[in-house]
Amino acid sequence: MGAQQREYKKRITSAQGMKKIFKAKEMVAASRIAKAHARVLATTPYAEAITRAIGAVATHSTDVEHPFLDQERSETGRAGILLITADRGMTGSYSHNAIRAAEELANHLIDEGKTPVLYVVGRKGETYYTFRNRPPVTAWTPFQESEIPALGHEIAQRLTGDLLSEDPEVHLDEAYLVGTRFLSRFRQVARATRLVPLEVVDAEAGAEAPSYPLYEFAPDAETVMDELIPRYLESRIVNLLMQSMASEHAATQRAMKTATDNAEQQIRKFTRLANSARQAEITQEISEIVGGADALSGSGRTER
Repeated sequence: MGAQQREYKKRITSAQGMKKIFKAKEMVAASRIAKAHARVLATTPYAEAITRAIGAVATHSTDVEHPFLDQERSETGRAGILLITADRGMTGSYSHNAIRAAEELANHLIDEGKTPVLYVVGRKGETYYTFRNRPPVTAWTPFQESEIPALGHEIAQRLTGDLLSEDPEVHLDEAYLVGTRFLSRFRQVARATRLVPLEVVDAEAGAEAPSYPLYEFAPDAETVMDELIPRYLESRIVNLLMQSMASEHAATQRAMKTATDNAEQQIRKFTRLANSARQAEITQEISEIVGGADALSGSGRTER
């Protein structure tokens, strides 16, 4: 009985220590969500505005020729997928949902006869594909939240270079973003979005086509497009990195809240078991004392 009590007390102490860790991580994640969401709100208008600007150029300048606007281009059949996952664990299903969305997209591309090419942000995605002998072409990991603007610029340069490359082993016909959209503190959705070709990037099912004002482009539409597209790619990537980071914090908070509740349940469970073991030990000791007294009484002997 004594050994059981010691074992239960060790487990209670362990669960109490884990509860403190989980609670601390939950509070840290909760404090970071608001800041991350503010960054999302700060970058989203620019990303949407530059998307509309490119739409206006493409709509009113039908004679503009640019490889990123060509819906029919198919040189190598290679389609790039930029997957954004977490660098750390304890994020619940955050990384798993993003990887699942990337796998569904990759399978869809394979069914169309295309070759998916993976680019990964975050250690979780890199580990997932490396373990399955499908290492990504490039992995950006680890990364800090403060490094997101510079990271977005670097990724945009790499994707742009591969999209425009003349090397058939490097060239990409298409590029997709797979990350987690931050809709609210309680709802985040892993989604795949086509980045290039540009025409259908923001098309939603059943949505009406946007109307653009008339523009005059100086010096010409081609020059404007060449200037806008790199900014467009970078802004979209940075915005999705920001949304994914906010979603990661929200997922971490939920996961740590669940872990804290589970630790409390374990503490209550082992406390009851320890109390039951202690009561059983006391009952056994009393029974032994009473049994010894009865034995002495029955033999006619008395203790002096």
